[in-house]
Amino acid sequence: MPDPLAPVRAALARPGRPSSDYDLNPELSLPEGRKLRPAGVLVALEEGPGGLRLWLTKRSSQLRHHPGQIAFPGGKVESGDPSPVFAALREAQEEIGLPPEAVEVLGTLDPHETVTGFTVTPVIARLRAPFTPVPEPGEVEEVFSVPFAHLSDPRNFRIEKRMWRGTWRHYYVAPYGPYYIWGATARILRALSDRMAPCG
Repeated sequence: MPDPLAPVRAALARPGRPSSDYDLNPELSLPEGRKLRPAGVLVALEEGPGGLRLWLTKRSSQLRHHPGQIAFPGGKVESGDPSPVFAALREAQEEIGLPPEAVEVLGTLDPHETVTGFTVTPVIARLRAPFTPVPEPGEVEEVFSVPFAHLSDPRNFRIEKRMWRGTWRHYYVAPYGPYYIWGATARILRALSDRMAPCG
């Protein structure tokens, strides 16, 4: 049988380029001397009878930062973390109960810079076996999966805008059902879908 992850593996073998929350907003000037904090997020793909599915989280509405937003499991690189990959796996275990040994890391995308001062390394991985999510109380409101075919198709992305710090900010969105996937999460997925697109 064909490998459903073959297009993902091929995309990771192609050259990419860093992405940013500023990509669609060239008029915004980047702060000089800014210091970015490293972070890692897990783009976890699970094989199933209906095709690949991507695991995402809905952040708790009680959180101070980004309440209720759709996000990858992951977070900042702590002092004891040897790499962003390690941080992504550690955070995925804490946030959704995914054991690191249940994950096969396929590779990473180029870093993504956020307006909140992070340089985020997306870690692309496959799950070795099905797992039952365990949301971290107080931080994760919901853990869910979305057909990867939806989020790997550039036609399912669109650009929207909203007022941010006194100016209009443009960003990608890729809604699916009740889930409004936008911002850095959508931009990272768009970067992956672009690399999966046939060359030429």
